[in-house]
Amino acid sequence: MPDILAISIALAVLAGGGAVVVKLLALIKKGGDILDDWRGEPGRPGVPARPGVMARLEAIEAQLKPNGGHSTRDVVNRVEQSVRRVEDTLGVALGERRED
Repeated sequence: MPDILAISIALAVLAGGGAVVVKLLALIKKGGDILDDWRGEPGRPGVPARPGVMARLEAIEAQLKPNGGHSTRDVVNRVEQSVRRVEDTLGVALGERRED
């Protein structure tokens, strides 16, 4: 009987340890996923490449600087100029002057 108890205890410890190992492996995989997202991944058949975080940040930053008409910053500047022209035209029509 003592042998069955010892075997039962050993199996319980191994089962508990196995759960810890499974959780640890899942955590390691998540860490690997985070690193893959950070670095990006090359394309493969049927799946396009995914740029890493730094490449995506570089693309976003490029949109925040004027580049001759195609960046988001250039579009915002054009919209601002158009709004100012409309305000000035309306102000003249209504006899008002805008103060900057």
